[in-house]
Amino acid sequence: MGLATAALFVREGPSVNSPEVAPNFMHPDRNLAMELVRATEAAAIRAVPFIGRGDKNAADKAAVDAMRVFLGTVNFDGLIVIGEGEKDEAPMLFNGERVGNGTGPACDIAVDPIDGTSLTAAGRQNALSVIAVSSRGTMLDASSVFYMDKIVTGAAGRGVVSLDAPIGDNIRELSKATGKPVGEMVLAVLDRPRHAELIDAIRSAGAGTRLMSDGDVAGGINAARWETRIDMCVGTGGSPEGITTACALKAIGGYMQGRLAPKDDAERAGAVAAGLDVDKLLELDDMVSGDNTFFVATGVTDGGLVDGVRRQGPIIRTESIVLRSKSGTTRRVIAEHLASKWL
Repeated sequence: MGLATAALFVREGPSVNSPEVAPNFMHPDRNLAMELVRATEAAAIRAVPFIGRGDKNAADKAAVDAMRVFLGTVNFDGLIVIGEGEKDEAPMLFNGERVGNGTGPACDIAVDPIDGTSLTAAGRQNALSVIAVSSRGTMLDASSVFYMDKIVTGAAGRGVVSLDAPIGDNIRELSKATGKPVGEMVLAVLDRPRHAELIDAIRSAGAGTRLMSDGDVAGGINAARWETRIDMCVGTGGSPEGITTACALKAIGGYMQGRLAPKDDAERAGAVAAGLDVDKLLELDDMVSGDNTFFVATGVTDGGLVDGVRRQGPIIRTESIVLRSKSGTTRRVIAEHLASKWL
């Protein structure tokens, strides 16, 4: 290639001052999630000695203690809006707790040091350490209601599926929208007695199920990712997990609806007293408003989203997924830690 030809190619490309250059290239900023991942890594690593030992509270306490220490080093003013653990009296980072070093952006936080404590205690797959963050005042405080009805899909489900529609209709409509035959569709559902009729309806419609023993955050995220086999995640699960999933979906362009599901009249009354509309069909923006969310998850045990913590001689290996809505990025972080520093 001659110099004249090379110059032609240079002139035809956009310059850094051209409007054709994407704004994320022109105005990069710090990714808070890259600091938060240290906290989920720490929580996951500290939970390792308890994997398969049958004591979920001990695993959770170890993860909570580690996460709290590392969150204290992050440059932000964090307010925990959704703290996991209250519903089963487990150790927790409590609702209303302030974390971070107090400098930097003011943020709302949903945190679950181990999403899947029972999975960890049993040595089963898909346990995660999770943090979700959004700008202050943008995260729905659903802490007074422990459960939520949810439906999660990829972007193709927007305007196509609805919690108010029968599951068979949702399957058929999503099939049309994606061009995927109903017989090839797979729906993730928590394996619970309350979902027996839902599971039967899914199979009667001609679709398959992926039954999850715990941890529907990973199920919801995988339903929105184009490279997985899961097309939809449905059913009743934890409201903390629902808000956490909403933060992740903002970053990967997924779709979700939710509705709070009080377990009794007392919980319904508490929700109303807290200003929540338990009958409202919640869209993604109702759960997390704004366009600057972060989601970080580190695998505790192996799963479909990330690998779990692995001890390899003197090294501890962790895998994390880091999502950010403002930049629309998904990062996978593989880290190697000297075991002598941790265990």
